[in-house]
Amino acid sequence: MSSTLNGKTPPNTPDFRGRTWVFGDDVNTDEIIPARYLNLVDHRQLARHVMEDADPSFASKVAKGDIIVAGKNFGCGSSREHAPAAIKAAGVSCVIAKSFARIFFRNAYNTGLPILESQEAVNDLREGDIVAIYLSEGVIRNERSGRVFRVNPVPDFMRQLLKQGGLAPYLRKKGHTA
Repeated sequence: MSSTLNGKTPPNTPDFRGRTWVFGDDVNTDEIIPARYLNLVDHRQLARHVMEDADPSFASKVAKGDIIVAGKNFGCGSSREHAPAAIKAAGVSCVIAKSFARIFFRNAYNTGLPILESQEAVNDLREGDIVAIYLSEGVIRNERSGRVFRVNPVPDFMRQLLKQGGLAPYLRKKGHTA
């Protein structure tokens, strides 16, 4: 049975499709990337320690394209850009949460990590589910349950920023220098 949204079937090719890793509420930036690793500048090195204080084995289990799912206030704590950079470098394609800390939200897009808010999707998703995400349509589809969730579509400008890998690469492509 195919899921429909306002009588329309979601597009065939999602922007992202991956396995879910579920975390709870109030996951802070120290849990995402512990402060003891902030001296690392190579994002691939940071990725080896991503989510280490929340799940010590996460970095060894996560695969390219996987999706983090979390409760409310994901990314709270300090305003370090290392947190979304480490998540992205670990191969995570997107984070879905009930809500995000404001500075994490901004840092995620600045580093090229897509994030989506949906209480309903988070309530439905379980660890290991396969999820398809359609950014421009604002659709999250849980392939286990068959349920489709509406979220605010990511505006074209933000999708272009993500496509370039974040704010700095986007601005460089537009001819701006820092």
